[in-house]
Amino acid sequence: MPEYREKLWASPAPFLASALLMPASILVFAPISMVWGIIIAVVLYGAAVLTLLLTAPVVSVKDGVFTAGRARIGTELIGEAVPFEAAEATLERGRRLDARAWLLIRGWIRPVVRVPIEDPQDPAPYWLVSTRHPTTLAAAINGSRRPASSN
Repeated sequence: MPEYREKLWASPAPFLASALLMPASILVFAPISMVWGIIIAVVLYGAAVLTLLLTAPVVSVKDGVFTAGRARIGTELIGEAVPFEAAEATLERGRRLDARAWLLIRGWIRPVVRVPIEDPQDPAPYWLVSTRHPTTLAAAINGSRRPASSN
């Protein structure tokens, strides 16, 4: 069975944007104490960076289980995964999006994979998952589900 693992790290933009906490906190605390303003600025930026690193979800396919963040589903309960890039990915995240779909989308990762859910008890018609390697992820999902569907 094919395996796949990807951590959806943030792009540089959120790290740069959170750096704006530093001058803002220095500006607020400078009238009280410049030293404490700098210390608080560094701590706030460190906390923002740590949060971005620790909350990055993992997308994986292993041992017949597809995992996207905290959600898990057996590959025998999913249909054929379809990768989308560029304008097609934008349409999938926007105008084509079903409100019932389960989403693991990161704004800094444009490509997505749509994974149909064939479990009649699941209210979500499909999962839409951000990935930097949509073709590879879709191939791993589809390769993983073939043996289960032949049972």
